[in-house]
Order: sequence, then C-alpha cells, then structure tokens
Amino acid sequence: MAGRRAARRTALILLYQWDVTGQAIASLYEGDVDEYARSLAEKVVERHEELDRRITEAADEWTADRLGVLERNILRLAIVELDEEAVPVEVAIDEAVTLAKRYSSEDAGRLVNGILGKIVQETRA
Repeated sequence: MAGRRAARRTALILLYQWDVTGQAIASLYEGDVDEYARSLAEKVVERHEELDRRITEAADEWTADRLGVLERNILRLAIVELDEEAVPVEVAIDEAVTLAKRYSSEDAGRLVNGILGKIVQETRA
C-alpha cells in the first residue's frame, strides 16, 4: 500500500495548492504525477461542492468551508475513495486519519475520524 499512500499524499498536496490558489488542477502537475493521485485529485475537484455538502452534513456545527484546507481536502479524498469502494472502509478512514495527524494535528485526526465515521454510518443506513 506504500504506492497508494504516496499517491494520496501527492493528491493532497495538489488539492491544497488548488484550494489555496484557485488554479486549475492540471496546471499544478509537475513532472510525472502518479495516475492514482491524478485521478483522485481530479475527482475531488469535479465533485468538491457535493463533497463539501456531505462534510457539512456530517460535521456537528461546522461547515466544510470553516475546516482547515488540509482537513477539508483529506476528507474529500477519503469520501471519493469510500464512494468508489477503491479500498476497504477501514483502510480509507485509517489513511485519512494518518494524513491528518501527520500534516495537521492529533485533533485533526480525531475530527477526520469522526466525520468519516458519520458519513459511513449514513451511507450504510
């Protein structure tokens, strides 16, 4: 899974740049970008409004735009993976929590875990 882990990290960096600068995602690619990273990033950009709505619905008293850029994009990536069933639910959540802890904070890891848990619970209901 090291390949997909690195691809998620690359996708997160691309999405962070896209979210902060507003530039087209394709303009942010440098060199050879892993196909999985490119696919994830492009799907998030394409679906970001729907993903943000789902994040807002699952986050208690928070809207997606109030979350940090990193946390918001980690959640978006994970939801895309969950929706596509590209990886098992547990893997998608664990990878998202790991990204949040590594690039943000322990609290961000708990926040990501809680929101994704609610989203999974709602989709299974």
